[in-house]
Amino acid sequence: MKIAVIGTGYVGLVTATCLAESGNEVVGVDKDAGKIATLKSGKIPIYEPGLLELVLRNTKELRLSFGTDLAAAAKDAQLIFIAVGTPELPDGQADLSAIWAVGDLLAECMRADAVVVIKSTVSVGTNRKLMERMSAKAGRPIEVASNPEFLKEGAAIDDFMKPDRVVVGVRRPEVADKLRELYSSFLRTEHPFLVMSPESAEMTKYVANAMLATKISFINEQANLCEKLGADINDVRRGIGHDQRIGFQFLFPGPGYGGSCFPKDVKNLISIAQAAGVPVDLLRSVDQVNDRQKHVLPNKVRTHYGKDLKGKCLAVWGLAFKPRTDDVREAPALTLIEEMLKEGVQLRVHDPEAEANVRAIFGDKLTYCGRPYSTLEGADGLAIVTEWPEFRHPDFEVMRRLMRTPVIFDGRNLFEPKMVKASGFIYYAIGRLTE
Repeated sequence: MKIAVIGTGYVGLVTATCLAESGNEVVGVDKDAGKIATLKSGKIPIYEPGLLELVLRNTKELRLSFGTDLAAAAKDAQLIFIAVGTPELPDGQADLSAIWAVGDLLAECMRADAVVVIKSTVSVGTNRKLMERMSAKAGRPIEVASNPEFLKEGAAIDDFMKPDRVVVGVRRPEVADKLRELYSSFLRTEHPFLVMSPESAEMTKYVANAMLATKISFINEQANLCEKLGADINDVRRGIGHDQRIGFQFLFPGPGYGGSCFPKDVKNLISIAQAAGVPVDLLRSVDQVNDRQKHVLPNKVRTHYGKDLKGKCLAVWGLAFKPRTDDVREAPALTLIEEMLKEGVQLRVHDPEAEANVRAIFGDKLTYCGRPYSTLEGADGLAIVTEWPEFRHPDFEVMRRLMRTPVIFDGRNLFEPKMVKASGFIYYAIGRLTE
């Protein structure tokens, strides 16, 4: 098929590349000329394992190309995916201005039998509004389908190529058939192709992320309770995770969830419910628990050192909101950094991929270190905020020699407390018995 993908951010670039990998002819379009220039030069503007290799292969084999001319890309496309950003507005709603702008342009240049597919995360009812707006502008009916993404940063290629399910929202079975054909090569292991209304598809995206966010906030809240009651959340987690009704996924305590999806989507769903006059007390609590959880690690630092932190030096391992990505949006590390800077703490930081994005926020207020051990030189403590695999098995003897004071604030429960303490460290974790 000939396909256009409008927007070459995280979702758009992964979508365009994976669809090209399955044999389609795909054009990725973006109004950001700098981003397109980067892609044409054989580089990608984000970090995602395996993505660069796929981009290079498919551009070389002429299945994937990039440009800024939306009209040229849409002219021959049978399917046009909209994957533009829908950032959070101050009131929690999604900013749909880019969706409307792209729709207005497409209505004037797309072929009559093409189908527009919304890949962006949008408020419930956006599909219908876009369809009506585009049809009115074009003076003819335009088909708009919804196809929410369920990509995990750090595993997006596998998620797209081997999906748990594909969800599409359509009004006519012929449109579902066209999308079923597109995704048939990705669903050979009998995973379902789920057809529903556009409204249900839009809602599915929000409810999925809200459910996962709820599990994270739930286990974080219970971890804090365990800490007060003398229980160990790791034991409790194992005790409940083997219950097949609950499972282990997303039951790992930490400093709160971040990224581009969970925080925004939970707030947006709360906003949608408020507009509909439906109380969602549970979702509000999920959001509040997460906001509180981001302060747990800074509070542990304050509790250990006392009120006067000025002049202390803290090493920080991990800046991205999760491993295998350079995304720092809503990352817990940002809260720790902001609070420690206010206290006059010197910060030496390291992350395998996210350093440039943090430098864009904090500039020279931080000391950026190319290796984990470099952060420890003269440090009064180490805070671990992201569970990168390379942090899991450090040499504690080397660490202790480098640090001024052997203290670890482990926001990801990477280590066994007894082992760390036996190595001469004071150790703080999330909801674990460390005494």
